[in-house]
Amino acid sequence: MYQKKFKFDVSIIGGVGHIGLPLGLLLKKQNLRVALIDIDEKNINLVNQKKMPFFEKGAQKLLNNGIFVTNDFKYLKQSKTIIICIGTPIDEYFNPKIDLFFKLIFDIKKYIARNQTLIIRSSVYPQTCNKIIKIIHNNIAYCPERIVQGKSIEEMHKLPQIVSGFSKKAINDSKNIFKLISKKIIVTEVLEAELIKLFSNSWRYVNFAISNQFYMISTQFGLNYNQLRKKMIDGYDRNKNIPSAGLTAGPCLLKDTMQLTTFSQNQFTLGHDAMLINEGFPNFIVNLIKKEKNISRKKIGLLGLTFKADVDDIRDSLSFKLIKLFNFNGFNFLLSDEYYKHRDNVKKEILIKNSDIIVLAVPHTKYKKCIIPKNKTVIDIWGFFEKK
Repeated sequence: MYQKKFKFDVSIIGGVGHIGLPLGLLLKKQNLRVALIDIDEKNINLVNQKKMPFFEKGAQKLLNNGIFVTNDFKYLKQSKTIIICIGTPIDEYFNPKIDLFFKLIFDIKKYIARNQTLIIRSSVYPQTCNKIIKIIHNNIAYCPERIVQGKSIEEMHKLPQIVSGFSKKAINDSKNIFKLISKKIIVTEVLEAELIKLFSNSWRYVNFAISNQFYMISTQFGLNYNQLRKKMIDGYDRNKNIPSAGLTAGPCLLKDTMQLTTFSQNQFTLGHDAMLINEGFPNFIVNLIKKEKNISRKKIGLLGLTFKADVDDIRDSLSFKLIKLFNFNGFNFLLSDEYYKHRDNVKKEILIKNSDIIVLAVPHTKYKKCIIPKNKTVIDIWGFFEKK
């Protein structure tokens, strides 16, 4: 399938990150020659020691067999196909921050020939790929990732892979790679693929915002939203997909929603409103806490610091927004997390024992065994402890 003159079948830029590393391990498992290329020296050293730099279910077993990893971009010249898996953040004004992405494109241009295929896997602002072909060549594909962080290894086999490109070679090369690890390939136009990625994350973000708004309204009138939601769903399939409320954050949902808002020339007002609701939820929680009597004498426990359950990633976690608000309001508080090693962490048992008010920010599975005395005030947005 691949020309012998190439040392590697695939090189992955951003290869020791949350998207690139699981992909590289899966491709290597399929007997492809894989090079992971990154500038993160800490993660490179860990991977070289056959240690996962972050939690990813099933990845450590694959890494035990080793994989080639380097910080030297010269290996791109020896790669049949190159996959870009770097982050594409937004700036402080929620606008796409694409300067670093294009800096990478210009930096690697000298290593890429016309007989090589470049696959963009990062989430990108729509029509970004059109600009890339003007810088490099038209053997460019866009194949967005759509996995849930922490479950890439198991989800990659189950989920259809979106493939788009500007040439038959780019599309065929991408199909040949992803059919090794994906059950189904869906070929689309490039702009379709770019929007599929943004639409998908925006859809989820808006839906979470609706539940968070429902939670705030219910709480305002002294009702338990989680109990109300159960009654809404019970025997009524049209409501079954309403999610529970919760702190909605992370490196993708907000970012992609804001990219879509910008692309629509600020006509995607639902996305903007969802941002105001989800990003404003920590303020709502703080206002609930301030209603407690003698709050200055009470200690608050914040359970969970990561952006979602059962991972160790804190990127854009709203728990840290809560911490800033706690400090601003002069609250006395404790922190605990099962996966992220914060310098001020205490064990969950100590937090529960010594806190008057417990805020469940992240529903880690390990919290299910927690026994919380009835004399504690619990702010359980997720309805997590009610499910026990």
